[in-house]
Amino acid sequence: MENLLINRPEFQLSQIDFIIRILVSIGIGAIIGLEREHSAIAEKTPSFAGIRTFVFAVLLGFIGGLFYFILTPWAFMGVLSSVVVLTILSYYITASKGDIGATTEFSLLISFFLGTLTFLGFLDIALIITVFVVVMLSIKLPLHEIVGKISIEELYDFIRFVVIALLIFPFLPNKNFGPYNIINPHEIGWVVILTSGLGFIGYILMKFLGAKKGMLLSGIIGGLISSTAVTWILAKKSKENETLSSNCAIAILSASSIMVLRVLIWTFIFNVNLFYDLYPSILLIFLTAIGITLYFYFKQKGIDNLDPSIRKDKPLDLQGAIVFALIYVTILLVVNYSHENLGEKGFLLSSAIAGFSDIDAITITISKLAGPNLAHQTALNALLIAILANTIIKLSISICTGSKTLRKLLFIGYGMIVFTILSLLILLNF
Repeated sequence: MENLLINRPEFQLSQIDFIIRILVSIGIGAIIGLEREHSAIAEKTPSFAGIRTFVFAVLLGFIGGLFYFILTPWAFMGVLSSVVVLTILSYYITASKGDIGATTEFSLLISFFLGTLTFLGFLDIALIITVFVVVMLSIKLPLHEIVGKISIEELYDFIRFVVIALLIFPFLPNKNFGPYNIINPHEIGWVVILTSGLGFIGYILMKFLGAKKGMLLSGIIGGLISSTAVTWILAKKSKENETLSSNCAIAILSASSIMVLRVLIWTFIFNVNLFYDLYPSILLIFLTAIGITLYFYFKQKGIDNLDPSIRKDKPLDLQGAIVFALIYVTILLVVNYSHENLGEKGFLLSSAIAGFSDIDAITITISKLAGPNLAHQTALNALLIAILANTIIKLSISICTGSKTLRKLLFIGYGMIVFTILSLLILLNF
């Protein structure tokens, strides 16, 4: 039986666990201390805490947790109080010399609690917090530079978004009503937040990374959530500023490439057998999408970043997000009407209609039905039709709301994807 250093009903600690946890504690203190000491040397400013001090602070938190169980909870409070007093004295001394920053002092207190978390066995939590702390400490200059470039309009739009996301959205009723019992204010609010948030992220990325890199990254991130929303946002952006059209097209196609991968992920999670039947076809569609995306991307390699003086787009487009949410609700109503009135004979048609609004929902539904209730061939056809419909609706959005250049590029890009899907449907069924 393994020897236990602490054997209480509420807490047990073996010798090997003790060694592992104390080594992790020392590592945490060394990492944070290394960053603080390096920062002090780089900025040529004195610092009261370096590698050794931070290691000791983490170990004090570790020892305080140990004292809590082998002595008394008051022992932990005594150790914590000592660290707090020393930190306050250090801040008083440095502040009296004109340095009023308290980053190192707060880092030391956090390190103490990280030591306690490590002792208690919450290694994952302690390491995640450590990584976050080190990242925040190391990006001081870039962070100050970013804050200095934010305009008053961007700040106000960010505040508006936070108010909507944190003060309004959580209180929307999360229950269904209306025709077919599908109208859910909470879900509609989520669509508005998602769409406006993606647009805001894209705006910020484009501002600080340039039009080319910022657009591409926002497309990839948006593709993980909703390629249709990305198409809506960026197509409107291309119409507002023709200069961005090629960058918008690349971002839209990259989002659609990620969307195809999401289909594979959902089928793998919900129906592995269907996944093995599906992945050759989906992989071919993905290779087509990513191929045309990369072609456009490298073709535009020589284009300079957008001059900020000719920017016309708004940081936060709430009006456009609300319009998109209304379109989303309309499509949901059409989908449910199709399911309700066409039955199983209209399954493929229903899949096509469902693909107009959301590829994830129809993919999960088909994955769950495939096998006992639905032949794999029918399921495969339904998924391909859903992807085809989703591609067509995104092309339609681009035609209606995008610029002339964007329409031309997406006719080529989406045209190749549509051709690939239609070819697969013909080969698989004839």
